[in-house]
Amino acid sequence: MPIASEPGPGAAPTGADPVPQFAAWRKGVAGVLAKVRRVEIAELPAEPEHLLDETTYDGLTIAPLYTRRDELPEQPLPGAYPFVRGSDATRDVHRGWHVSAHFDGHDAAAVNREIMAGLGNGISAVWLGVGENGVPAAELPAALSGLLFDLAPVTLDAGTATADAAAQLYTALDGYEAASRKDIHVWLGAAPLTSRFAGVADIELADTVTLAANAVTRAETVRAITVDGTVFHNAGASDAQELGAAVAAGLAYLRALSEGIDIADALEQLTFRFAATDDQFATVAKFRAARQLWARVAHVCGAPNFGGAPQHAVTSAAMMTQRDPWVNLLRTTLAAFGAGVGGADAVTVLTFDSALPPGELGVSKSFADRMARNTQLLLLEESRLGFVQDPGAGSWFVEDLTGALAANAWEFMQEIEAAGGYLAALDSGLLAERIAETKAARDADVAHRKTSVTGVNEFPNLAERPLSEAARADNRVARYGATFEALRNRSDAYLAEHGVRPKALLVPLGSVAEHNVRVTFIANLLASGGIESVNPGPLAVDAIAAAATEAGAPIAVLCGSDKRYGVEAGAAVEQLRAAGVQTVLLAGAAKAVAELAEAQRPDGFLAAKIDAVAALSGLLEKVGA
Repeated sequence: MPIASEPGPGAAPTGADPVPQFAAWRKGVAGVLAKVRRVEIAELPAEPEHLLDETTYDGLTIAPLYTRRDELPEQPLPGAYPFVRGSDATRDVHRGWHVSAHFDGHDAAAVNREIMAGLGNGISAVWLGVGENGVPAAELPAALSGLLFDLAPVTLDAGTATADAAAQLYTALDGYEAASRKDIHVWLGAAPLTSRFAGVADIELADTVTLAANAVTRAETVRAITVDGTVFHNAGASDAQELGAAVAAGLAYLRALSEGIDIADALEQLTFRFAATDDQFATVAKFRAARQLWARVAHVCGAPNFGGAPQHAVTSAAMMTQRDPWVNLLRTTLAAFGAGVGGADAVTVLTFDSALPPGELGVSKSFADRMARNTQLLLLEESRLGFVQDPGAGSWFVEDLTGALAANAWEFMQEIEAAGGYLAALDSGLLAERIAETKAARDADVAHRKTSVTGVNEFPNLAERPLSEAARADNRVARYGATFEALRNRSDAYLAEHGVRPKALLVPLGSVAEHNVRVTFIANLLASGGIESVNPGPLAVDAIAAAATEAGAPIAVLCGSDKRYGVEAGAAVEQLRAAGVQTVLLAGAAKAVAELAEAQRPDGFLAAKIDAVAALSGLLEKVGA
């Protein structure tokens, strides 16, 4: 069977199209697009398939089809520069990646019980909060009592207490017997540079350098520094921005370490943490591209064999929703899949209710933890994803996206370097400004419902129990659905005060076939803003006023076909206004009633491409919510 870089039997001769069927496919695409757009095929561009291209927030083009035309040279096997296919050539296929869980309790004995239970039920790596983030540093040995360090890697999340936590961890390790101390893997988690971006207190950079120097002398495999790219992601960064900023931060660490530590040792003091999202192919490409980028840095530094820094994947906090949070189970499954296939060394799946305060849903912490843990275990033990390293290799799409993402991220890193380096870009505001631009573009796509957030701006469930005051509090994460959820919070407050939700009357005109699509669209749209729809069913014009009086809603939306609007919309508007409806809207575009007199025209229009957040916010204001 031919591999990606080898022509198969009957391959096209040199100079010929490697995909002879491509022309026929393009012709078929042209026929479909011409029919959908109601134009002649001759009116389409010469390469009509590009009308189906999508563009990422990094400006990368995602084509509708990838073929041997997009083939790239095969990358080296895992464990070899540039580590695109993985940094470990001999990873245990029966284990796959490490299933990591975060423990942030403050009682050492309770945390120890949780850790032991987790290890007994499938986790294989421990991410331990210390100090303000968890157990007191002095009690760290008690929290890790009974842990087999050579089987379960430990990562610390200690912030300003990192040095104390490291000292306590070393004390525990000194009393632990192991056949090979190199098999004990510890990540101390010092992250002063990325924590500074996030506005979170952490160990000082000078103390981090000292910590790394001490780590080099340990017999265990200790890495002192974590370059935490998730802080950029959680602020709204694109994939390339997250990678580019992380590489820039990594360079800043190397420069700080270079005065007293050999470059090879310095490279072995870093680990990287990145966010995994429910865009599974983008996530696969992100982790592959991240390894390629850091390998390039190591190569330029003269130590190419030391560029395979471990990666810790954490499912995106930004993609998580407070509304209909059960959908988060699907999001984290896709994210864990992408991270695993992309070659992450350890994966942490956030609990499905992580965007909410503990207990908000009335489910136990142990249940939420078990669901997060089992998400990975199903992928590993039933889908057997760990049995193959880099299964995306050779995919024309994955390889193309990996290369394009790496190139774009490298450009962003160079922009940061040209500004004076990571710290200079941070202090000048350049880094925050670039990320804010991406966040604004994503927010606009969500607001216009170009980007769907299931359960939030699409298919919302108004029957959900209102959130508590604590759940409505702002947090540091720029969650994708936050603007719509803020509208729902206003609806909840209105419900608490008035006993009912803000309401809008739907006015279906004509037959079901004429109005059903727009009735469904409007009901979904209004619910995403916390506005309940009252649907009396198909209405004749002379029955509209009575329906409006019975509903008592201050807002009404006409729903029907454009043809029906031309006949009945004007009279319907008059009937609604006569019944005391304050705001009359029409489902569709203004051109549908362009011929109507001003007095018969609706007050506004609800169409597919509107800024739904702005429109719904305005409607809530009209009803006093």
